[in-house]
Amino acid sequence: MTSAPTRIATLDLIRGVAVMGILAANIAAFGFPEFAYMTPASMGWPSTPDLIAWTTTFIVIDGKMRGLFSFLFGASMLLVIDRAEVSGEDPATVHLRRMAWLFVFGVAHLYLLWWGDILAHYALVGAIAYMFARLPVRWLVVVGLACIALQTIELATLSAYTFDLQASAHRPGATARAIANWQSLADQFGQPSRTSIARGFAIGGGGWRDLVAWRWTHAVGPITSLTATGPETLGFMLFGMAGLRSGFLTGEWSRRRYAVIAVAGVGTGWLAYAGIATFDIAHGFDARYVALSWLALATPFRPLTIMGYAAAIILLARPGGWLTTRVSAAGRMAFSNYLGTTVICTTLFYGYGFGLYGTLSRAQLYLVVVPIWLLMLLWSKPWLDRFRYGPLEWLWRSLSRFEWQPMRGSAFATSR
Repeated sequence: MTSAPTRIATLDLIRGVAVMGILAANIAAFGFPEFAYMTPASMGWPSTPDLIAWTTTFIVIDGKMRGLFSFLFGASMLLVIDRAEVSGEDPATVHLRRMAWLFVFGVAHLYLLWWGDILAHYALVGAIAYMFARLPVRWLVVVGLACIALQTIELATLSAYTFDLQASAHRPGATARAIANWQSLADQFGQPSRTSIARGFAIGGGGWRDLVAWRWTHAVGPITSLTATGPETLGFMLFGMAGLRSGFLTGEWSRRRYAVIAVAGVGTGWLAYAGIATFDIAHGFDARYVALSWLALATPFRPLTIMGYAAAIILLARPGGWLTTRVSAAGRMAFSNYLGTTVICTTLFYGYGFGLYGTLSRAQLYLVVVPIWLLMLLWSKPWLDRFRYGPLEWLWRSLSRFEWQPMRGSAFATSR
């Protein structure tokens, strides 16, 4: 999502992996009601293939791809700010215009297409992140760690609240309000009532206008997302800035350092997430333990795992190779690919499209992911061979600069 001149190849490659991984994380949210996202047991104990699919996704994908994308967003944001200064523009104006238009895109995405939008959230957090753009690497890391610590404390408090709420709802003589409050929270963490299940499937099977009306009244808005997960996202963006400034994300470190970070980060992260998944399964995906696992237990391990992923991608990249080139092109068009997957998946699953909502098992949903990945790889490079930007990247850039940008010409002519 950076400007066209002087691209940094490693950023596009890591971003390409992230945008493809985000689809794998989001596919359950496209194909099922929201309450099924965090657990495969929201509508009964899962089959073995579904349990394997959930466990693998939880360990390898969930939260890590969003975090990796946030890392890259912070790095790209800093590049745009630096380039604005070099060209004599006011960096604050350039940056805030980009965030303002990204917010517009995000809100449209959220209410018109899909409830799981992340763009509006990035726009708000990105505007805040500008205040830290001039910090040295050490302080970017320190403030980022403080953000992760704050998020962990906040989510641990919420996790504890779920246990208190459940206890209140199950005491003798519990009030109707206490019971309703617990059920509302249980719905969010994969233990829905029959009424909530029926309502969820009815919503997904409805027409476009019905879905827009539902999202308008029920979807989590950008301000709520900012208060709920803003500290973590800000921390990731600051880590991305530090990664760019230090040379980590640009491939300037030694292969040995990348190897150590990859093994330590991925190894520690996967072991921790495997333990958390086992913990969830052992407790029968009880909503309280799902909340505890996803919120308090998983959060502290995410940054290290993401660092490991970034190091591994840089280490394994083969410049000029078919796959590296194609994934990098998909990353260069991450904005178009991210929103494009929403258009494809909502058309496939929702009632106004092919109506596959709720008809596939969790494991079968990944059969949808693979052809969309192939589509990303097949269309992104040919497009960039002919045009300087992806279609939505071009529109975002043009709106942010208040003039239509040149489109014709290969995007790769100015890459490095």
